[in-house]
Amino acid sequence: MFADLFSSLDGAFKMYLWLPSMATLFFLVSYNLHLHNCLSSLRHSLNSVWLTSSSHRFNGFNLFLCCLFTSLLISNVFGLAPLVYTLTSDLMPMLGLSLLFWFFLLLSGLCFNFKQTLAHLAPSGAPFILLPFLILIELISTLIRPITLAVRLIANVSAGHIVLGLISNTLTTYFLTSSNIFLLAIMTGYMLFEFFVAFIQAYIFSLLVSLYQSEHP
Repeated sequence: MFADLFSSLDGAFKMYLWLPSMATLFFLVSYNLHLHNCLSSLRHSLNSVWLTSSSHRFNGFNLFLCCLFTSLLISNVFGLAPLVYTLTSDLMPMLGLSLLFWFFLLLSGLCFNFKQTLAHLAPSGAPFILLPFLILIELISTLIRPITLAVRLIANVSAGHIVLGLISNTLTTYFLTSSNIFLLAIMTGYMLFEFFVAFIQAYIFSLLVSLYQSEHP
């Protein structure tokens, strides 16, 4: 299972990742390696972005988005470890999480203001003859939101894992040749790029949840 590049879709061993993940976080927080200041500055910068798209109906939702972003980022970073596949690489947990956010926001909007929630399906200023077609498009785009939200994150994270695995296999094969230094440099650079992707994907996921929440009446 661990040698399979596509074992990220196998969730049988995910529960064993909780203990090392929580132990590492406890170590960092306990020794306070300037982690609090870094997280505080990051939270303030991201909070200013989320605040522009946040609805006034949910007090404290920005704090929830910050926690969501941090959790996804930690999971993405842990997924960069060799032969480790976290929950953000698994389809079912992320699809369930996306469905939970989508269903909660949609149900809350329908219960709070049914007419205004449905009014989002009809773009303002659109020609009357095109309204049925535009409403159908908006309805389909609303229904597939949880799927696109989960697949976007999983596809980008899993693709990085597969490429890292292929580079590692190539590096192992030619380890005794002169090309191993070049391959090692490539893998190091790609690993740094994957850290950036882990940050971006966590940010995009939380930002899209914030945008969906901003449509709440």
